[in-house]
Order: sequence, then C-alpha cells, then structure tokens
Amino acid sequence: MRLHRLEVTDFRNLRHALLEPSPELTVICGANGQGKTNLLEGIWLLTGAKSFRGAKDAELIRRDAPFAVLEADFFAAEREQTVRLTVGGVGSQRPGRAARLNGVDRGRAAAIAGSFTAVVFDPNHLSLVKGGPEGRRRFLDAALCQLYPGYLAALRRYTRAVTQKNALLKAYEITPGAATLLETFNEGLAAYGAEVMARRAAYLARLGPLAAHNYRDISRGAELLSIRYLPCCEEGKLGEKLQSMAATEQRAGFCLVGPHREDVEILIDGQPGKIYGSQGQQRSAVLAMKLAEATCVGDILGEHPVMLLDDVLSELDDDRQAYLLTRIEDKQTFVTTCDSAAFARTNGKLIRVRGGRIEPE
Repeated sequence: MRLHRLEVTDFRNLRHALLEPSPELTVICGANGQGKTNLLEGIWLLTGAKSFRGAKDAELIRRDAPFAVLEADFFAAEREQTVRLTVGGVGSQRPGRAARLNGVDRGRAAAIAGSFTAVVFDPNHLSLVKGGPEGRRRFLDAALCQLYPGYLAALRRYTRAVTQKNALLKAYEITPGAATLLETFNEGLAAYGAEVMARRAAYLARLGPLAAHNYRDISRGAELLSIRYLPCCEEGKLGEKLQSMAATEQRAGFCLVGPHREDVEILIDGQPGKIYGSQGQQRSAVLAMKLAEATCVGDILGEHPVMLLDDVLSELDDDRQAYLLTRIEDKQTFVTTCDSAAFARTNGKLIRVRGGRIEPE
C-alpha cells in the first residue's frame, strides 16, 4: 500500500495543498495549529472511515466554502488507483461525504472501505486502555470495517435496529402491536449482532497474541499484556439473551443487551490496565495494539497499511520512540511533529506546514 499523491482543496484550514510523500517516511513538521494533523486526517478519510478526531462532516470544510475536495493517487491490490472524495455542506448540491474510485461513482464514502487502508495513532488513542468501553468498541469497528466490507453493513443494520427498538421501548405502552414489533426487532438484532460478535471475536483472537508479543518486546520481557473479549453472551445465544431480558428492557426503556454494550478487557500482568497500569504501561499497551492492528491488516489483505502517527513521539519515552521507529522501517509512514530533531537520523522526507500551506522545499 503506497500513497503517491494527495491534493486537498478547502479542507479544514487548507485552502489548497499538494502532498507528494516519500514511499517510506514522510515527516510533516510545523507549529501547532498550522494544518499538520489536517493533512493526516485527509489521508485517513481515503479509507472511507469517519474522522479519527470525531469531527462531523461539516467541520471538515474550510470556513465559507461550500464543500471540500480530496483527490489521491495510490497503489493497492497490485495496481495504480485514484480516489476523489468530496465533503459537501448542508446547503450544497451533494451534502455529506461522497467518493469516486477509479472514475466510478461509489456514492457514500463508506462504500470505498477496504480500497485504501491505514492505521492511525494519535495522542487520544492513549485513552484506549483507561477510557470507557465505547472507545475500545470503536477501535475494533474501525479496523474491521476496513478489512471486511460486509462488517460495516451488518454493523449499520444492527445499530439501526437498536435505535428502532429503543424508540419502541420508550413508547411501548402506547404503541399498537408493540409485542410483535419488539419480536421483529429482536430477530434482526440477533442476526446482525451475531455477525458483529463473530467478527470481533475472531479479530481479537488474531490481534491479542500479536499485541502481547509487541508489549513483551517493548517492556523487554518485564511485563505481560493480555487482551480478552467480553461478549454480551455466549456465541449463538444472543436471541435467547434478548428474550430473557425482555421484561427488564421494557422497564428500563432501552436495549440492554447486544454488541453495543460489549467491552474488551486489557490486562497487564493479569490486572486491569485501566485501574492498575501506570501511564507508561498504558502507553506501551496502546502502542502494542496499534502495531498489532497494522500487522493484522497486512496479514489479512496481503499488503501493509499506511501508518499515520499524529504527534505520538512526544508522548513516548526514548525507548518506545526507538522501538516504534524500528517497526515502521520499510513501510509508508506519515508522522506529524513540532520538532523534526527526532527524525534527523532517518531518511524521511521533511514537509513543512505553515498557515494551512505546504511550504516549498
């Protein structure tokens, strides 16, 4: 997987920028607020996923512009490809994110998921261990949507069914035929939820040992990392669990069972990293998981994803920095930084960003 060219127009604070990266390491340098992370975010959007910063589509458009455009040339699946992504404002002719892949209109940007793959690591991901379960579910879903297009469809159908069921439960007593509707929603939840759970379980079974190996290397064998999937019920038993919880859910007024309530437990030396892990241990765990994610993508798809590292070296000590820089050798990687000194001994291409513009070399 290689990105050859990225051109953005009216994206965030970037009126127009052309990025022609190195096939290996590209260091995007500049002061805070100049547009470094915006470039990284633009690359990430080529995956078809939403902003890794949690931004809404409207926030991706430069102020007073009707829409943003991202165009890229990349090599994947043993051929050269092109993608054009537009982000339209509410009043534009085509609101939201739309994509054309190799000249063909694919509709919503999510439809191109899996065509261009990337793994992003930013300072906010350091809360993957100590944060709430929603962030860990999002970590799983972001990876699986790139790997398996069918997963995104199942997840969307499941999420829609949860929304519909919650609306029904809130108005259960005044809804004609509520019992029949509830049974229908539960059937959908059981079917789509089972697919989501199976994919999550299989992915974690692959990712867990890789992450444990990475962590062992980072800690030089001093500590052990383990990752455990905490499903909402036994495999194949979601339908039964929904039935058994029917009365409780009616009293609560919302859906209490399903993949949207699951979690992933991250243990360091057998203890919950969220509670007992030091900040250094938590950082090491996230780094180990992100590198394992990249390995999984490479193993499953047959080509290594593009690595996007947003100002993460400042969050890591010297040993972790050295380990990370060693692991990204020979892989296309984009790194943002305020200080390029850490990369002085690398062969990376240096790009400077100031005021939303890429400065000429």
